[in-house]
Parts: sequence; C-alpha cells; structure tokens
Amino acid sequence: MDMSVNLIFRIAAVGILVSVLSQVLKHSGRDDMAFLSSLAGLLLVLFWILPYILDLFETVQTMFSL
Repeated sequence: MDMSVNLIFRIAAVGILVSVLSQVLKHSGRDDMAFLSSLAGLLLVLFWILPYILDLFETVQTMFSL
C-alpha cells in the first residue's frame, strides 16, 4: 500500500513539473520543446505504471482463467 501512495505522489510531482516546464517553454516560443517535455513526462509515468498494469492483466487472467 505504501508503494502505491508513493507512486501517486511521484506521478503528481512529474505532472506539476512538466506543466510548469511546458508553460515556461511555450511563453519563450519553444513550442516544440514544450511538446517533447510533455511527451517525456508521459513516457516516464507510463514506464512507472507498466508493472501495475501487467499485474492487473495477470490477475484478471487468473480470475477468469482464460
């Protein structure tokens, strides 16, 4: 349970950081870098939650014994 709360706080921190960085880059005229920083934040969070998604699929598979 502690790891999932820690993960939620890390995801929130990355979201806040990426949104601030994106706004700063957009106001300085670097829209392409703002998009890439948002994409990097999204990929980072996806890599963090990927094991939990795989665990969910395995649980559903064993529950319905597919």
